[in-house]
This record gives sequence, C-alpha cells and structure tokens, in this order.
Amino acid sequence: MIRKILPHPYLTLMLVVVWQMLVNKLTLGNLVLGLVLGLIIPILTAPYWPNRPRLGSLPRIVEYMVIVLWDIVVANIQVALIILFKRNADIRPTWITVPLELHSPEAITVLAGTITMTPGTVSSDLSADGHSLLVHCLHAPDPDAVREQIKTRYERRLKEIFE
Repeated sequence: MIRKILPHPYLTLMLVVVWQMLVNKLTLGNLVLGLVLGLIIPILTAPYWPNRPRLGSLPRIVEYMVIVLWDIVVANIQVALIILFKRNADIRPTWITVPLELHSPEAITVLAGTITMTPGTVSSDLSADGHSLLVHCLHAPDPDAVREQIKTRYERRLKEIFE
C-alpha cells in the first residue's frame, strides 16, 4: 500500500525541496502544492522505473554529499589560484580515462555529475561498454593521481551506496 502512494520516497522529498527553492517563499499553499507534485509525479512516472535503484544507508549518502560539497569549495579555490597565478605555459590540461567498477547507470550518472560539478574537471564521455569515463582536467600535472582520487574519493563511496 505504502509503495503505491510513495513509489520513490527520495524523489518525492527532492521534488518538494526543489519546488520550495523554486518558489522561494515558504507558505502553506506552496508547501501543499509541493507535496501534491511530490506525490503525483512519482506515481505517474513509476511505470518508467521498473528497476528502481536500491540506495545504501542515509548516513553514507549524507557523507558523500558533504565530501562533494567540501571538494567543490576546495576546487573553486584551486581553480582561482591556477587562473590568477599560473602562467599559461605552466598549466597542464589533460584528458584522463577513468576505468569504472560501477555497474549501475544511476551510480555512473552521479559520478559523472560529481566530476562535472567539481571545478577544474568535466566528464566528457562514457565508453560504449560503460566501463570507462573520459574526464578533462584543467590542470593535472599527475594524471594518475587525479584518476586515483576520483576512484577512491567518489567511486568507492558510490559503490557502497548503489551496489
């Protein structure tokens, strides 16, 4: 019964929060409308999600979000320092192929989004077989270290959350 009303509880919560951020005004009417949208949209889209991903524990998800937010702040400072103080000749942009151990399309999407949200890196392409991700780095004097950081800092945690 509860699965029919809340087929995707995290999506419902996210829709309510995003709706509140979009209207930028907390009123009872806006909250009710956000709840209605948060309940109706997942019910209408449930048939399109037959193999819903299973998520790990909430503390691991929160830990991942905190790490990503911290990395975004640190990367913003690093990119600013590169832009302001490095000569163009000293900047080492490079393409890195990150082999993936993730199998879930949702986990791979979150990893690619995380890499792109972190300033200085952009996920560019996923291999046809889904086993590697192509990433562009603004400045990577040691590409192996960047690859290893992505795998240990993000992919390992996403594997614990999604698989």
